[in-house]
This record gives sequence, structure tokens and C-alpha cells, in this order.
Amino acid sequence: MKVPIKALLIDYGSGNIRSAAKALERAGFEVLVSSDPAQVAAADALVIPGQGHFRQVMEHFDASGFREPLLEATQRGVPLLGICVGMQMLFDSSSEAPGLAGLGLLGGHLERFETGQNPVPQMQWNTLEPVGDSPMMLDLPCNPFAYFVHSYYVSLDSEIDSGAITDYGLPFWSVVSKGNIHGTQFHPEKSQAIGLKMLENFRRFAEKN
Repeated sequence: MKVPIKALLIDYGSGNIRSAAKALERAGFEVLVSSDPAQVAAADALVIPGQGHFRQVMEHFDASGFREPLLEATQRGVPLLGICVGMQMLFDSSSEAPGLAGLGLLGGHLERFETGQNPVPQMQWNTLEPVGDSPMMLDLPCNPFAYFVHSYYVSLDSEIDSGAITDYGLPFWSVVSKGNIHGTQFHPEKSQAIGLKMLENFRRFAEKN
């Protein structure tokens, strides 16, 4: 009998915890929602949700005590998924909060969309163009759509091995993968069958690691 993969959904006071937990359960994870950093050590996979202002989110995360246990776990190879602002937190910094350090797991800096023909924030369904061999993008249909709500983006010159690119007046990384670190700029729990498939792909990745 296959042993279930235990995903720790980190509750640090910022994020759509309930819907994310339900989506992870539908994807086949055994989900623990916890605000206790000590739970990181026993997790097979880690998930960082996030919504709101980068400064507020990062300050809450650092105050929660999760930073060091999470960084140690990722160094051991524990799979990590960041969702929405949770993905942005994986990078070095964001122009939304000058001078504030992100987790630095992925090299790059987030910029704000320029106001122009496209309204900011982007609040719509948009397509994902696969790049490389990200395990998050396996077995998806052509031109998959996901639901976005964001004003800041990861530029293409960031240190990403594979993932997906989306265009919103300019191209940006919408799915990121590098080693055991993964992220989605959109909300998979709000992206219907495509989002569920990507969470299942993350579970399969965790099963192999």
C-alpha cells in the first residue's frame, strides 16, 4: 500500500489556507495545516501560500519562525511549492518592498507591471507556455489556462531552470522550477482542472524525492 505524502501547508497568517488545503487533499496529499515551525522536520513536502503586500507577507513569515527550518529543509531536498505571493517570496526581493529580503531560494527580483493597455493588477485567466522540463507541467493540455491575480511579476532573466511563461503586455515566469523548488504565480486552487493537475504533478514529484 502506497504511503501518503505528508504536505505541510504553512500557516503564518497570510494566505487562502482553507481552499489551498482542500485542493492539496484532492491532489492526493495528506495535509497538515500548522503554524508550528517544528512541524517542518516531519513533512515530505512544504507549501507556502500567500496573498497581499510583499512586505507584510514576508514580515509575518519571518515573525512566525519558519524561515530557518524551511531553508534547512530545502537544503536537504524537501520539495517546496510557493503559491502566488508565496512564489514571489522564493526570490531575492521585490520592488513592492525595497530593502526587504525574500527567501533567496531563487535568484531574481520582482517588478511591477507598467500601467498601459492592460489594467494592473492582472485579474483574469491567461495561458501558460511550457519552458523546459518542469515536473509541474507534465501531461497538461496545449495552451492551458490558469487564474491570475497579481501586480508584480518575475522577469525572464531570473534564475529559473524550467516552468512556464505567460504574457501580459510582457512575458514573465508564471511557473518556476529549479531543483526541488517550485512555484506558481497563479492560484492552482482557483484554476480548476489545470490547477488540480499541477498539484498532482507536485505530489508525484514529492513521491520520487
